[in-house]
Amino acid sequence: MAVNIEDLKQNRKVLGQLDYKITPINKGYADKVLYVNVGTKEIKTKDVPAEMKEKFIGGKGYGLKLLWDAVNPNTKWNDPENEIIISGGPICGVTQYSGSGKSLVVSLSPQTDIPVDSNVGGFFGPFLKLAGYDAIEIQGKADKDVVIYLDAITGHVEIFEDPGFEGDSHMMAEELTDLFANEDKEKKNIGIVSAGDAADHSLIGMLNFTFYDNKRKKIRLKQAGRGGIGTVLRDKKIKAIVAKVAGVTGNMNNVVDLEIIMERGRKFNKEMRELDDSQCEMRKKGTAHLTNIMNDYDLLPVMNFKFGMHDDAGKIHGDVWQSYFTQGVPDGCWIGCNMSCAKGVDDFELKTGPYKGQKVIVDGPEYETTSSLGSIMAIFDPEWTIEANFYCDTYGICTISWGTIMGFIMECYDAGILNKDRTGGLDLSFGSKDDAMELLHQVARGEGFGLIAGLGVRKMKGIFAEKGWGDAQFLQDIGMENKGLEYSQYISKESLAQQGGYAMTNKGPQHDEAWLIFMDMVNNQIPTFEKKAEALYYFPMFRTWFGLQGLCKLPWNDVEPADNHLQDEPAKVPEHVDNYVAIYKAVTGKDFSKEEMIIQSERVYQFQRIFNIRMGKGLRAHDAQPYRAAGPVTREEYESRMERYDKQLKEILGLDPENMTIEEKMAKTREYREGQYEKLLDAVYERRGWTPGGVPKLERIKSLGMDLPEVLEVITPLQ
Repeated sequence: MAVNIEDLKQNRKVLGQLDYKITPINKGYADKVLYVNVGTKEIKTKDVPAEMKEKFIGGKGYGLKLLWDAVNPNTKWNDPENEIIISGGPICGVTQYSGSGKSLVVSLSPQTDIPVDSNVGGFFGPFLKLAGYDAIEIQGKADKDVVIYLDAITGHVEIFEDPGFEGDSHMMAEELTDLFANEDKEKKNIGIVSAGDAADHSLIGMLNFTFYDNKRKKIRLKQAGRGGIGTVLRDKKIKAIVAKVAGVTGNMNNVVDLEIIMERGRKFNKEMRELDDSQCEMRKKGTAHLTNIMNDYDLLPVMNFKFGMHDDAGKIHGDVWQSYFTQGVPDGCWIGCNMSCAKGVDDFELKTGPYKGQKVIVDGPEYETTSSLGSIMAIFDPEWTIEANFYCDTYGICTISWGTIMGFIMECYDAGILNKDRTGGLDLSFGSKDDAMELLHQVARGEGFGLIAGLGVRKMKGIFAEKGWGDAQFLQDIGMENKGLEYSQYISKESLAQQGGYAMTNKGPQHDEAWLIFMDMVNNQIPTFEKKAEALYYFPMFRTWFGLQGLCKLPWNDVEPADNHLQDEPAKVPEHVDNYVAIYKAVTGKDFSKEEMIIQSERVYQFQRIFNIRMGKGLRAHDAQPYRAAGPVTREEYESRMERYDKQLKEILGLDPENMTIEEKMAKTREYREGQYEKLLDAVYERRGWTPGGVPKLERIKSLGMDLPEVLEVITPLQ
């Protein structure tokens, strides 16, 4: 039904509300949490305890702490007690240094049944701070669709009944902006969080966070993609969360020393201007510049991670994506970000689906999407990928999970595990563009095989094996998931460290904890187990810090100082690390160092591991990886890289491959690679201060000051 915006401005059906005094931000913090229960309609302001601020910092840390306190070991993702927490961290909202507009979303995941965190851009996180809150904590389940509205101008929060807003994110964003922006110039002051129709019918629903593109005069979307948090939002019957502010000032965080932040920002902006074109071309291509690089290094996922390169990869080269992206536009998803990586395809005419014939702006695609909605399905058609990218976004589907799901489905189809009878008439073999797009639309409509696909790889493995369609071990080997979360888009077969960087992650295999492929595979900088373990300690801890502060990681290492290669540890980009140390001190006024940065992060990292254990996971068995992540599952895979694998058998194991069958060579390769991964687990667990079973040791937790009674209750019996 059409929503009458003018009538709604005067006559919203308000179900619960709170008028409050806005707390000014001081040194990056308001020290307040907004609690909203959409079931009971309770809305209240909570103080942040001093211990929570000291030990959990903000962002992901606040989300994990609030979620821990809200749930118990038996809580399921779709219980009313489960929460969605959005928090920005003390640096979130800074406009003088690039990448400082991020917020973190935390919830129990429908895919993994453990906490998931997702880092996202857009305006809502910074606007939440302007409203006087470090976090919003949403609990309960409404009995009908609702919208949460936060007015940071007057200090007013309300829950109102959805009058029939459009289900998909790009349409809903337009309607909600029209509702709350009294004139066009106010559109930039609206931040919206929503999911789309597919989140109603799948476990892989994601959240869209809007930002207003002042150059284009359009509302655009950034995604909190991983783990199905959009599904949680829709299960709670929340249609959207809206924040409105009066405007953004140059010092919204009320920092201690703005000049230091400005000086570091000017220096970084100079690096972007002078070095980006020769390093990463982020301002021209965004992360899509990686597509051809990954193909060149045999790292681009092709046909469900079977292969790392393809003859048709030139069709999705970074230069091709650049030809689609509008150039010369300040594509930042937060004010003041000069990374300008949120590329856009303007006036793209859709060829399928409910919006066929309409011209839309499509955000990205990012590198992950060029592979997840392309090469992993053996589809090398940029316009197909752009269209699928648009529909995944507006439907509320994580593109990474969807691509890995489709790679699995297509391999099952080609292996005879699936056929047209089992897919409802769809040809889902590799490269089948039309039916792959139709399956995406089915997920949004809640129809047909789309209902199965939307469950994710882990649940499909169980269904296909239970029905007798395929061998359970083969399905396990090719199903690229760990802990229930689908792998992101890099081939890890030749990088043992990256195998750990995926399968040892707290939330599941996302590359945001540790991307070590080049250090390990290409540059051979970490050849020993000890060095790999050190990398798998430092980088997950360092990258966790971005999620505590409200920062994007791209400005850290996607453009590096010209002399970075001369530093003792260039992979850490020490000059940029020093920038972050200086900025944290300038925001908060606290004494700080790069060593304290790691301690801050490890407190939260270890807490998340213990949270997983509390929820029934988080042990060594849960860090197991599918064999496809480590080596060749099929004869076809082995033969495609026979020279490589035979050489390894000969040089590493002392075997003579000429006197072995392919099956014998595959078995020995598997035995060796699986053994290497177990040795890596031992080394990393020791470095992280864990038992051989993967449980954080009491002495390590005590040394970090995280020996909270509730934490000790979980780990003490397991020592």
